[in-house]
Order: sequence, then structure tokens, then C-alpha cells
Amino acid sequence: MSRLPAIPVQRRDSRLRVGSIGDWVFRRITALFALSIVALLAGMGFEMARASALSVASFGFGFLSGVNWDPVHRSFGALPFVFGTLLSSLLALLIAVPISFGIATYLSEFAPGAARGPLGFMVELLAAVPSVVYGLWGTFVLVPWLRDSVEPLLSSCCGGLPFFAGPQHGFGMLAGAVILAIMITPTISSVSREVLGVVPLTLREGALALGATRWEAVRIAVLPYARSGLFGAVLLGLGRALGEAMAITMLIGNRAEISSSLFAPGYTMASVIANEFTEATEDLHLAALAEIGVLLFLITVALNIVARLLVWRVGRLAARGEA
Repeated sequence: MSRLPAIPVQRRDSRLRVGSIGDWVFRRITALFALSIVALLAGMGFEMARASALSVASFGFGFLSGVNWDPVHRSFGALPFVFGTLLSSLLALLIAVPISFGIATYLSEFAPGAARGPLGFMVELLAAVPSVVYGLWGTFVLVPWLRDSVEPLLSSCCGGLPFFAGPQHGFGMLAGAVILAIMITPTISSVSREVLGVVPLTLREGALALGATRWEAVRIAVLPYARSGLFGAVLLGLGRALGEAMAITMLIGNRAEISSSLFAPGYTMASVIANEFTEATEDLHLAALAEIGVLLFLITVALNIVARLLVWRVGRLAARGEA
């Protein structure tokens, strides 16, 4: 009987083994790259916490409630900076959110197909402008406009309210909030547009089939479905506003005080770090700035995590609807 030729099994197994080893190495290397980001984030938090240990030991929780910031007398309180950061960011959201949602709704629902791409590109291009350029534009254009037109109008119409009282210099909390609103509009509108884009087409078609107009279909069917994702977009914009330093430093006035007037100067956590870190010579001063950095780091990281989870939830719901 003739013998059948032997099949080179060993050679094929060796090729498979080499391929498996390559997959294993590639998988481990890419996992290492991903874990390096986590390690970097953890290292940043640990180093800032270590640098702020002296301030935490000296002031405790009184650091958050203190209103006096006096490096000469070694007295540090972060409340004016926390107040300025939260107030300027919330005012920026009040201005930017309606505009951003309007941009996103128009681009995703009403804009002609030929105009969606160029308009969307122009909106996203605003996010690429350096913050110092925004600050220079605000100094030479926005501040004079606020000082000569907007603030006198607000003072004459609503001067009885404490929010619009006091001298009108242009530089102050209002100018800082407006520049932040301009800077976070591209972020909120871009994410909102992506969220509205994943809403199933059947929801729109169903509303239109029932006799709804285009706007009614958006209001009744699209926006409620994308509510969580839109809220996530707002949180992403808030995180950007909280961490902004250069532009708002140039416009907000940089005075560590708590005032009810929007015309008065203010200060933010990012601004005080940018202004005083290079001039801080004492260990306690550096530790106080590091503790402010820890607070800002924790707030922005928490907001970004919540925002990403909300946007991911909308995408998951859209995938289930399409399935």
C-alpha cells in the first residue's frame, strides 16, 4: 500500500503559535498604554495631595470657609476663589447652554445638508482657539463694549438689584462669565449635536406621522430621549469652565473678595494658581495653592466622569433601539 504524504502539522502549529505570541504582546502593550493614563492621573492626584499636606495640617476644613488670603501674614482661605469659580462658571452656563442647544438642534435637525458640514466645522474651530487669544480679544473688544454699553444699560434698568450695582469698569465677574460662555459653547454644542445624532430616526418619523411639526417632533420626541446626554454635554462644558485659567485671569479683575455685584472684580481657583505660583516663596503659600489645585482637580474629574457616563448611557439606549 502506498503511504499518504505527511501533513506538515508542526509547521502550521508554529505559525499559529507565533501569531498568538504576537497578539499576546500587542494586547499587553496596548493595555500598558491605557493603564499609563490611569497611573498618570493617580500620580497627579497623589503629588498634589502630598504638596498640600502642610496647608491641610495648618488650616483643616477652615481653609474652605476662610475669606482672608494674605500671604504676608500667612493667612489663607479659599472661599473667595471657590465662590468666584462657581459663580463665573454658572453664569457662563446660563449664557452658553441655550445658544449651544440652539446650534446643535439647528445643525442636527433643520440645517440643509450642504451647510451642516461647514457650519459644524466653524463651531468646532472655536474650540481650537488658544485661551490667551480669547483673553486678548476680551481685553480689547469685550471689556470696552461691556463698560460703555451693556453695564450702563443693566445699571439703569436693574440698578436697584445688588447684582448690577457698583462702579462699571468692564473688568469683573460679568466679563469673565461672558468669555467663559464663548469658550464653552463649542464643547457643549458639539457634544449635544453628537447626542442628537444618535436619536433613532423612528422617533422623529413617528411624531411627524402623528401630525407634529418639525419643531414639535424635536421637542416631544428627540429632546426627551437625549435628555441625559444633553445634561452630560452641559457638565463637560462646566468642567471646561471650571478649569479655564488664562482668559478669565485677564478679564475677571483678580481680587479675592465675595461680592454680590456682577460688575465687581472676582477671582477663581485656576486664576490664583496661575498668578501666584511663580511668586510663592514660602512652603505654606505653596501648600495652600496646591490644596486649591486638589479641590479643582477633584471637582473637574468628578464632573467629567459623570458627563461621560451620561453621554455613554444615551449611546447605549440608541444602540438598543436600533437593535
